[in-house]
Amino acid sequence: MVHELLSPAGDMECLYQAIHNGADAVYLGLKQFGARAYSNNFSNEEVITAIKTAHLYGVKIYVTMNTLVKDYEVEEFLKQVYFLYSNGVDAILMQDFGMINLVRRMYPELEIHASTQANNSSIDTIKMFYNLGVKRVVLSRELTLEEIEKIDVPIELEVFIHGALCISYSGNCLMSSMIGNRSGNRGECAGSCRLKYDLLKDNKVIVKDKYLLSTKELNTSYNFDRLLKSNIKSFKIEGRMKSPEYVGFITKFYRKLIDKEEFNIEEELDKLKTIYNRNFTEGHLFNSKSIMNIDTPNHIGLEIGKVIDINKDKIKIKLTRCLNQFDGIRFKESGKGLIVNYLYNQNNNLISSSNDIVYIDNKIGLTTKDKVYKTQDSKLINSLKKYNLKKIDIKIYFKGIENKKIKVILEDNCNKVEVEGNVVLSAKNYPIEKEDIKKHLLKLGNTPFKCNNITIDISNNIFIAIKEINELRRKAVEELINKRSYSKRKVISNKVIFEKLNNADNNYLVCSIYNEKQLLACLNLNFKRIYINDINLYNRYKDNDKVYYMLDRNKFNIESNIVNNSVISEYLDFNNKNLIGNYSLNVYNIYTAYYLLLNGLKNIPVSTELNSSEIECLYNNFIDKFDFIPPLEVLAYGRVENMIIKGNILNIEENYNYDLIDKRKRCFKVFYKNNLTHILNYKKEDRLYKFKYIKRLDFYDEDEYKIIDTVKKFT
Repeated sequence: MVHELLSPAGDMECLYQAIHNGADAVYLGLKQFGARAYSNNFSNEEVITAIKTAHLYGVKIYVTMNTLVKDYEVEEFLKQVYFLYSNGVDAILMQDFGMINLVRRMYPELEIHASTQANNSSIDTIKMFYNLGVKRVVLSRELTLEEIEKIDVPIELEVFIHGALCISYSGNCLMSSMIGNRSGNRGECAGSCRLKYDLLKDNKVIVKDKYLLSTKELNTSYNFDRLLKSNIKSFKIEGRMKSPEYVGFITKFYRKLIDKEEFNIEEELDKLKTIYNRNFTEGHLFNSKSIMNIDTPNHIGLEIGKVIDINKDKIKIKLTRCLNQFDGIRFKESGKGLIVNYLYNQNNNLISSSNDIVYIDNKIGLTTKDKVYKTQDSKLINSLKKYNLKKIDIKIYFKGIENKKIKVILEDNCNKVEVEGNVVLSAKNYPIEKEDIKKHLLKLGNTPFKCNNITIDISNNIFIAIKEINELRRKAVEELINKRSYSKRKVISNKVIFEKLNNADNNYLVCSIYNEKQLLACLNLNFKRIYINDINLYNRYKDNDKVYYMLDRNKFNIESNIVNNSVISEYLDFNNKNLIGNYSLNVYNIYTAYYLLLNGLKNIPVSTELNSSEIECLYNNFIDKFDFIPPLEVLAYGRVENMIIKGNILNIEENYNYDLIDKRKRCFKVFYKNNLTHILNYKKEDRLYKFKYIKRLDFYDEDEYKIIDTVKKFT
């Protein structure tokens, strides 16, 4: 398999760094609809330039439109899709299930990739996207290489190989949205996982003031040979918020690994540590047991020495590695940092670099002897700003036959251009020589090309002006550039026809519970469905048609765990099964709602991120569009599940006595079960809706009396 190296670009300079350092493809975002709203991103004009530039160098451009889309945004979203399609984008990444379905039907020739935000953690989800016509899935970072190699679906697989890790399954993190109204599903993540928390058990602090949800940086370089032997098509580097120098360095680093170049990996990783690292992990991909860095969420740097003496004016450092003037350093324990504007040797003379004992000005008020880390290497950064431009191999053919027009032909691996000059005349004095022609044809200098094969076919004793040779070369080069970078595309579109749906009941109560006492209380109340996440408890009561089993989320094989009445949290083929959807399906618009019903789901679990007025609009818009009253299910009461995390990252027992406390003293219920850590929101939803929705009540620690009182409120 030919593997693809896929690099990030947050702006044009990052794009150039990626292209010229060896990326096969680059992914970038627009000003709207991308999952990195706070990156610089690209305007429409810049995207056109990016596509042309990338295509000139044989590099693909993928654009991220991987946010959830609200009804009022659909028209603009589709306009943007058309714009990208018509301007030759190679693929669009999407999360929104409704938009994927709609765009696949509108533009069958447009390549769609299912973003990691679509939560591609199950083989059943991957099969569903394949059957939908999606070309590629970006797999969840939680999948192991062993699981990936079991995926036998004929769809392209894309995997993150380096960069920041989300602690929660992507597309399933509501933390930032619930506590700060900044949705990660809308590209607005506030980085709640990079904050400090206390961990409590039975209301007693067992871990205090640590970054308990902060992960290390993914780095697969040590095991990269195993990835090269895998069924993974595309190796993806995270980093649309990173600097151009980072993008250039990390792209070149993995280019060497893919091409199996000989280089000192430890030296390169030391350089990388000065550019960006939070300590490294091989992640779930290689079953790493060391994923978390609870001490710091920030760039650490490379350890280069230790403070051995200190006063109010100077800091004396014993170096173990080189320190340069204008480097950035940080002192580990104090967390203080500075730029080394002046560097002194032991004689108090200014120097530009050293790897021995040095002095620096104590302009930060450091008072303790501390370890020293380099967080920015000025020489390295300056060197990374200068990179060799990528060159494209071409063949040149020159034909100069007497009494016929001059011909110059340029060919790359798939394009050919031919330009003609004046009629060739016989020489009166000094005939032109092949070497003269060759010398001027090879003057490709600042062009994107280099010649690896040149053929010159000329008659004897002819005259051709050097000026004309140069003009023909320039014209041919320009035409080849235009041909390679031309990206306009004919849009093939279909009219989308919406089938009639069958009406369904849409005004009743459902609930979810955590224990048998709650179940018994709910069985005696007016609930149409009761969701249970305990398979043993479900099996004891499964003969009651009210009882539904809520499958553990993010299972690799979902189908084998489905029972008669099941609640599903991931996308799959819902047909021919009595399946109910969980709110993790992220229903934001009427098209997601419609295609879920068309695909066999029995309810429409509205996203908990939508407010009451937005849900009302979705309800009315659905009726207007499809002439059908939708069975919308809304979370009316209970704690939203903010995060769902693989593994026991907090090292807690399997019970419900734990809490996470943030700096604002908000208390998040947390529990570990079946190799998943669940974090619930600090406050309960408690909303009365005037519309006829299916109202879901989630009970966590409520007793039977609280359950009865709550039900009275909603009936």
